[in-house]
Amino acid sequence: MQVTPSRSLRSIACLLIGAALIAAFAQGSVPQSKPAATAPTVPPATALPRLLVFSKTASFRHDSIPTGIACIRELLSARYEIDATEDASVFTAENLARYKAIVFLSTTGNILDPAQEAALEKFVHAGGGFAGIHAAADTEHEWPWYGKLVGAYFLTHPKPQESTVIVEKKDHPSTAMLPDRWTRFDEWYVYKDNPRARVHVLASLDDSTVEGDDMNGDHPIAWFQEFEGGRSWYTGGGHTKESYAEPLFRAHIEAGIRWAAGESMPSATAPTTPLTPLN
Repeated sequence: MQVTPSRSLRSIACLLIGAALIAAFAQGSVPQSKPAATAPTVPPATALPRLLVFSKTASFRHDSIPTGIACIRELLSARYEIDATEDASVFTAENLARYKAIVFLSTTGNILDPAQEAALEKFVHAGGGFAGIHAAADTEHEWPWYGKLVGAYFLTHPKPQESTVIVEKKDHPSTAMLPDRWTRFDEWYVYKDNPRARVHVLASLDDSTVEGDDMNGDHPIAWFQEFEGGRSWYTGGGHTKESYAEPLFRAHIEAGIRWAAGESMPSATAPTTPLTPLN
């Protein structure tokens, strides 16, 4: 005859088994289920540095301005967030501090009030960059500090024509890709005085190839300078819409703006080396 354990014995056995399991969990000898897998953390995308393209005009207005803005966006949008405006109210110290460089694209006339002028000065003194294209030199004629920043003021120009640019310095990123003699069509500015003593001239016009007004044989047309804590780069080209489709002119302004924004200069012997932003 089979003997059936009593209810009390079964209870005691259950208690002993439960106590053994509790002890095993405490000692880690019983495998535990793994926590659910979580998705790997993706670091946030690094914010791009910013450029401001300013094209306000108070006198002559170039019809190439929209083309120039589109060109700058095409060349630099992969490297910079680009804000383009003609609203001078953006010139406050707090707002300008967001930018690496400010591009004056064929601006003309008196376009900033005294408070806005002070904000631009503070931006440059804090290490900001300035890039002037074409009529940036025909801007703020009554503000001497700006004249020093851009390098020279516009005086006049002959009719647009094909002329030859002599590239004087090949160890700057904005001219490293250019031929020694660069023949192209544009409107060639004559400046009120020769900036050579104040700036580093990158390129000058061969006045023998200019019909009409010239600068008596020494005609700087592109230059750069370290200026009061910041950087300034200027090119006299860019009057025509067609300029912004020329591969060499596009490369010239791209590298000039990037230099103004604080990117390091590549070797002149390797002009295709990518520029590296400074920290």
